[in-house]
Amino acid sequence: MTFRVLLADDHPIFRDGLRALLATLGNAELVGEAATGDEAVELAQLLQPDVVLMDLQMPGRNGIEATRQIRDRHPQIGILVLTMLEDDDSIFAAMRAGARGYLLKEADGTELRRAIEAVGSGQAIFGPGVARRVMSFFAAAGAANAARPFPELTEREREVLDLIAQGRNNQDIARRLGLSEKTVRNHVSNILGKLQVVDRAQAIVRAREAGLGGAAGGS
Repeated sequence: MTFRVLLADDHPIFRDGLRALLATLGNAELVGEAATGDEAVELAQLLQPDVVLMDLQMPGRNGIEATRQIRDRHPQIGILVLTMLEDDDSIFAAMRAGARGYLLKEADGTELRRAIEAVGSGQAIFGPGVARRVMSFFAAAGAANAARPFPELTEREREVLDLIAQGRNNQDIARRLGLSEKTVRNHVSNILGKLQVVDRAQAIVRAREAGLGGAAGGS
C-alpha cells in the first residue's frame, strides 16, 4: 500500500533530502510540502494526506499546534513527528496533541518506512530512543501510583480520608481544611463511591490498612 505524505519542515535542505529518501521507500507518495505550521494545516485540509511528517520547530504556528489543529479537524490523518528534539516535554506535548508517531531526524530509511506504514495504518510508533523515554515515564508513573494508596482519589479527597481515618467528624474536617460542611459531605460521598464501601466505618478500615490516619491528635 502507498501512503500519501505531506511534509512539513521549514528547512529547504532537509526537505530536499527527505524528498529524495521518500522516493526510494516504495510506500510513500509525497503530495505536498509546507514550510510553516500554518501551511501544514492549510495543506492538510486541501490535500487530505494519509500521513503528515511534522517538524516541531517552525515559524508561526509550531508543530505541536499544527498537529492539534489537524487532528481536531481531520482525525483520520496520521501525524508522524520528525524532529531533532528528544526531550520529555516535546515528546509528551506531541502525544497530547494527537501525534501517532515520534522519530528523530537521524532515523534511517528503514525506520522511516516502518513508521509511515504504522502511522498511516492507524498505529502508534516511536523511535528506539523515544520509546525508551516513554516506557521509563510510564513505569515511573506506575510505580508512583503503586506506592501511593488510593490513586483514584484527588489530593483533597485523600486529605479528607486521612482525617476520617483519624476519627474526625465532618465539622472538624471542615474547620481544619477551611471548607464548608457541605463540601466535606460531598467529598465523603465521592470517597465512599470511589473506594466502593458502604459507610464511613468501612472507609476508615480501608484507610488505616493503607497507612492513613496516623496523625490523630488533639483539635
